[in-house]
Amino acid sequence: MPQPSASAVKRYASVDALRGLTVAAMLLVNDPGDWSHVYAPLSHAQWNGFTPTDQVFPMFLFIVGVSIALAMMPRRESGVPAADLLPPALWRALRILGLGLLLHAIAMWVTGRESLRLPGVLQRIGLCFAAAAAIALYVPTRAQWIGFFVLLGGYAALLASGGSYAPFENIASRFDHALFGAHVYQIDAATGRGHDPEGLVSTLGALATTLLGLRAGDWLRRGELRALCIAGLACLIAGWAVSQAQPINKNLWTPAYVLWSSGWSCWILALFHGLIDRAGWPPIGRAFGVNAITAYAGSALMLYLLIAMGWLEPIYRYGFADWMTPRFGPYLPSLAFALVFVALWWAVVKLLDKRRIYFKI
Repeated sequence: MPQPSASAVKRYASVDALRGLTVAAMLLVNDPGDWSHVYAPLSHAQWNGFTPTDQVFPMFLFIVGVSIALAMMPRRESGVPAADLLPPALWRALRILGLGLLLHAIAMWVTGRESLRLPGVLQRIGLCFAAAAAIALYVPTRAQWIGFFVLLGGYAALLASGGSYAPFENIASRFDHALFGAHVYQIDAATGRGHDPEGLVSTLGALATTLLGLRAGDWLRRGELRALCIAGLACLIAGWAVSQAQPINKNLWTPAYVLWSSGWSCWILALFHGLIDRAGWPPIGRAFGVNAITAYAGSALMLYLLIAMGWLEPIYRYGFADWMTPRFGPYLPSLAFALVFVALWWAVVKLLDKRRIYFKI
C-alpha cells in the first residue's frame, strides 16, 4: 500500500496552539466560581446575539475541519485509499461520542438529574468529525462547496418553516424534544417543551462550520493565506447580511451564526499562522492543543468529583469568595476561580507534554 512521504503530512504549531487556547477558553467559560456572577463577555448571549464566548465552540469545530484537511488530505493525495483512512476516523468519532455520554452519565449521578442528557458538546464534535472526514475523503472540492451552500440554505429554510425562532418554539427544539424526550438539556416547566443547544437539528449548522474549517485547512496547507483572509471578510459580510433575515443564534447554530463565527475563525487562524508558523512566535497553548479532549474531559470529571465529594462549594467560599467579595465584589472571585482552574489544567497538560504523554481518544 502506498505511504505518504515524511513531508506529506505537516504539523502546524499554530493549529495546535489555537486548538489549545480554544480548549482553555472552554474551561474558562464553563467553570466560573459562581454562575450568578459572570462578566458579560464570558457568558453566552441569552438567545439571539453574539458574545466572545459564543466564538469558542465554533472555533473548536472549525479547527476540527482544519485538522482533518491537514491530516487526511495529504495522505489521500499520496495514494492511501480512502477506504483505509475512513474506518479509523469513524471509530475515533464513536469514541468521542461515547466519552460524551459517559460524562453526562457521571453528571447525572452527581447532580441528581432524573434523566440522561443524550446530546452534548463531545457528541456534536464526534458527529461533525465523522461527517467531515467522510466528505474530505470522498467528495471533490467543488462538490464540497456546493454541499456547504446547499446545507446552509436547506437549514435556513428548515428553520424558517418552523414559523418561530423563539426558545422552545422553534422547529429545532421541537424536533429534538420529540426525538429525545426528557433526555435534553432543558425542559420548560411552564410548557413541558424541551431544548438542547447541542441538539441533532442544529448540528446541521455545526457541520457547516466544520466544512468551512475543512476548506480553510486546505488553504493553509497550500500556503494560500490571502484566500483565508478574503474568506473571513466574505463570511463576516454574509453573516451580517443573513442576520437581517434570520438571527445570529448559537443555540440554534443558525446560518448567520455559522457565517459570522466562521469569519472570525478564518481571521484568527490566519493571524496565528502568520505569527507562529511564519514569524516564529512561541506556540502558547500548544500543550492544551495536543491533549485537547483529555483536558476537556478530565477537567469535567474533576469538577464532577469535587461536587460529589462536597468540596467544590467550600473551596470556592474559603479560597475565593469570603475574602475577595468584600474587597472587589462578587464577579472577580468568580473569575479568579475559573482562572485558577484553567491554570491547574495548564500545569497538567504541560507536564504531560514534557513527558511526551498524549492520550488519544
